[in-house]
Amino acid sequence: MEKKGVIEKYAIGGGIAIIFYMEPVLTYDMDVFFFLPQAQSGLIMISPIYEYLRKKGYKVHQEHIVIEGVPVQFIPAYNDLIEEAVKEAKEIKYKRTKTRVIQAEHLLAIMLQTNRPKDRTRMTQLLDEVEIDMNYFTEILGHHGLRKKWNEFRRQFYGE
Repeated sequence: MEKKGVIEKYAIGGGIAIIFYMEPVLTYDMDVFFFLPQAQSGLIMISPIYEYLRKKGYKVHQEHIVIEGVPVQFIPAYNDLIEEAVKEAKEIKYKRTKTRVIQAEHLLAIMLQTNRPKDRTRMTQLLDEVEIDMNYFTEILGHHGLRKKWNEFRRQFYGE
């Protein structure tokens, strides 16, 4: 889709992205965060993604497009943290395909920002299983006003 100009840049996020760093977690779908080419109207239109993939033979189910049996949700980069995460995603080769995956430090910050119960659980797992670059993570927290939330999380889960 990048080569065809349907999207500009993307990165896999959510539970599927976590799998690239640690043991699998239960997840229903794959989240793909993306940038769209600049529209003249300024409105974000994701219908070109759906049209492009429908022409490729993929089916729509609710808000997902089922690609090779996997429900995929395409989510426009909706805030500064997600935009930064997509821009700084790392390229990973999965089998014979190159793809971009949000880095673990950004995944932690996104989970901290959304702060759902499943995010807090995944955060503790990620922190226990993955070597996090704490300097980089601290920079991300500072850029996005998340230091207070991080300190609250640490107090709640680690008694710090």
